[in-house]
Amino acid sequence: LSQVPAPCPLTEEILKEGLSLLCKTSNGLAHAYVKFEAKSKDLTDISLLESFIHLRYVDLSENKLQDLASLSSLTHLLWLKVDGNLLSSACMEELPYLQVISFARNCIKDMEGIIHPRLANLSMKENKIQTALGLSHDQLFSLQILELRGNKLKSTAGLNLPKLKTLYLAQNTISSLEDVERLEQLATLHLRDNQLRTLDGFSSSMKCLQYLNLRNNGISSFQEVAKLQVLPMLQALVLLDNPCSEE
Repeated sequence: LSQVPAPCPLTEEILKEGLSLLCKTSNGLAHAYVKFEAKSKDLTDISLLESFIHLRYVDLSENKLQDLASLSSLTHLLWLKVDGNLLSSACMEELPYLQVISFARNCIKDMEGIIHPRLANLSMKENKIQTALGLSHDQLFSLQILELRGNKLKSTAGLNLPKLKTLYLAQNTISSLEDVERLEQLATLHLRDNQLRTLDGFSSSMKCLQYLNLRNNGISSFQEVAKLQVLPMLQALVLLDNPCSEE
């Protein structure tokens, strides 16, 4: 059983230490700190941040946070880093300007509740995500970079993100490619260290895909590799450590 961490709330002292970058507020009539950093402080409670509504950049990595509800009042947030916490969900209130989030090294099991309309770069590497089917693709229409390395994905189903340009899926257990034909702007796809034996699922609709890394999968014949001929822009293909690479 996971141990409940000892309560350790954010204090005024840690707050003062971590605030920086004085900027004009959005109405231009006052100044406020817009950056806050509190890494490796064992924090379990950040409710003190609720009144700091002008924050734009927040780094709370390497703490013991189990939820992010206290951040829902920070509607000016642009950039959020919460790597190495105890989060079991990425669910948050919609933050209208949020562009970059990193949830690396948490205990997140799914992709439900990520609904930030301007989000361009999302990292969820080294979590416990088993499916991408909870993704709100009708709301994530700005997402360009998605990092899902080192999770427990068995399939790519649910990853139909129209603006996505770069997708990192290495070190999962993916054995089938689904929904990838909808990634019409994808340029780079990393699938190293997975369990692909066939290369079905690629389509000529993927007209921007230039780089495809399939290193260390189970592709045993060049008949499978021939299926990649449908990709009109493919320039770099990595097939090292596959059974067929010995030919």
